[in-house]
Amino acid sequence: MKVAILYSGGKDSTFAIDFAKEKGWDIRYLLSIKPNRTDCYLFHFATVEHTPVLANILGLNHTLLPCTVADPKQEAAIVKDHVLKNEEVDAIVLGGTGLQETQLRTLQETFQPHGIEVFAAHAGLDHDEVMNDMIAKGYDIRITQFASDGFDVSWLGRQIDASTLAEMKQRSEKFGFHVGGEGGYFDTFVVDGPIFNKKVDITAADKVMESQYAGHLVVDKLTILDKAVKLEQ
Repeated sequence: MKVAILYSGGKDSTFAIDFAKEKGWDIRYLLSIKPNRTDCYLFHFATVEHTPVLANILGLNHTLLPCTVADPKQEAAIVKDHVLKNEEVDAIVLGGTGLQETQLRTLQETFQPHGIEVFAAHAGLDHDEVMNDMIAKGYDIRITQFASDGFDVSWLGRQIDASTLAEMKQRSEKFGFHVGGEGGYFDTFVVDGPIFNKKVDITAADKVMESQYAGHLVVDKLTILDKAVKLEQ
């Protein structure tokens, strides 16, 4: 199956690449959309501008497009225009377990007339298990944005390891956010993993708080590290 993957550089879309590789699908390209605003319905805001670096490490074709609107149908049209003008694909794969209802539904309605399937890579699975699987496989996941009570500035840039995930589960029960972030509660950026041939190090970043319960990370500098050299240090 020929697929395009909607790629933010976060944990779910990165794991969608892993999933597609395991299935033996033909990943024709990654498509990333970088908004110039934080209120988009379908796309992540923080750190998406750095997806070309990750795509190069992954060895996959990649396109980065801008978004200046905050309307689900207009946002979906950006994806449609690119997909229909490029090499034919059978499906567009999203990350996550299918709880991002607005994104999934809008894109499905947009592409259904064109015979292109849209689905979440890990639809129906328990997101706790998916995140545990990523951590066990060695993915290095960093929190880059949040919009929920239960977080503060100290969470920006924090790695989601087993200990952090356990704390997030407790906080999600108390504050009501989804532990996997689906629904826009938080976004992430993956700097390493088993499908990466090099590792990314965030060497300079600023933490920006938009309100008491919302903030994002601005990454000013990334360094690409050879993983073999890093292991020897």
